Amino acid sequence: MKLYSYWRSTTSYRVRVVLNLKGFDYECQPVNLIAGEQRSSEYTAINPGKGVPTLELDDGSHLTQSLAIIDYLDTIRPKPAILPTDPLERARVTAAAHAVALDIHPVNNLRVVQHLETLGHNRAQTTEWMRHWMHDGLVAYQAMIRTDTPFSFGDIPDLADICMVAQLYNGRRWGLDLTPFARIVEIEQNCLALDAFARARPEAQPDAE
Repeated sequence: MKLYSYWRSTTSYRVRVVLNLKGFDYECQPVNLIAGEQRSSEYTAINPGKGVPTLELDDGSHLTQSLAIIDYLDTIRPKPAILPTDPLERARVTAAAHAVALDIHPVNNLRVVQHLETLGHNRAQTTEWMRHWMHDGLVAYQAMIRTDTPFSFGDIPDLADICMVAQLYNGRRWGLDLTPFARIVEIEQNCLALDAFARARPEAQPDAE
């Protein structure tokens, strides 16, 4: 498989973690979002949303949207599980993952921030915008997770951890004060100690600058 990815993309980061956790053989194909490669006719032909990631399967078909890609990967290779089998616990983990993927990430997306700048907001203002929404979202996330486990909900990392670790990278990048989030940072460090997470880190990607 081929993963069209950008090294700093948190959505690509999520998918790289899952590919690594489940032991898939894949290669990364960098798409430089800053240079606008996602808007080329060649790329929009496989991803009309003009974003990353895109996963190209062995038969040449393409999947887009990180959560949909992750669901596909989890379905075709259920082990190790990234969601609990118990319906209640599964819903709780999914809710925490969505608190990151659907509440925090969309308003911190590169194209959203770039549009804010076209509307006249300067870099300091757009950075504060991102910090605001990350802080609010992480407050909610920290209140949703367990307090007595190595990871957010148990003894192994799950979908919530995968989304959170990628988002925390973005938080550090933009200078978010992580002092109020000691529990989340603790979980992040437990995740990054695992090879699947370490190999997925932005700095470990072939297009890292």
